[in-house]
Amino acid sequence: MPQPKHIVKTALPNENDLDDDIKKYFAKCEEKLGMVPYVLKALTGNQEKLRNFSKFYNELMLGASGLSKLEREMIAVAVSSANRCYYCLVAHGQAVRQYSDDPQLGEMMVMNYRVAELDARQRAMLDFAWKLTKTPQDIGDADRQELRDVGFSDADIFDICDVVGFFNYTNRMAHGLDMMPNPDYHAMNR
Repeated sequence: MPQPKHIVKTALPNENDLDDDIKKYFAKCEEKLGMVPYVLKALTGNQEKLRNFSKFYNELMLGASGLSKLEREMIAVAVSSANRCYYCLVAHGQAVRQYSDDPQLGEMMVMNYRVAELDARQRAMLDFAWKLTKTPQDIGDADRQELRDVGFSDADIFDICDVVGFFNYTNRMAHGLDMMPNPDYHAMNR
């Protein structure tokens, strides 16, 4: 059974009415990814927010960090699993499959990261991300120390918190707008 056909359950502008820089950005997405991620289309209702979102996302997920791209995607999936965010589980589950070259890891991350055979560093990182998502008021010095004990620097801890915070935000946007992922993600990196 295919997923629903809508992108979001709010009105979106006609793509011909988008600013030229957004059209150019979408063309670059088509060239590099073979599609424009629906999350970007969903944000076209406010093009300035789309620009800010894209810049922040690219810095957060692709920029310099002590966290690998795979680790950041794993955090995105763990947070999205805690929040049951269909959009992000599909889209970022695919990214885990891509960066790990392991379709099973992508599926385990989506369903329950605890079943995956992860090293101590990744396990501590995801346990922290889960706790920060589900019971943020319970995070304390001992939680940060557990991250340090497996080799994370304070800059890495900042980046973990940054990724967790971002995906809690995007999960709520996706839920609120009933955002659907691009159907293409389902078959990629299997």
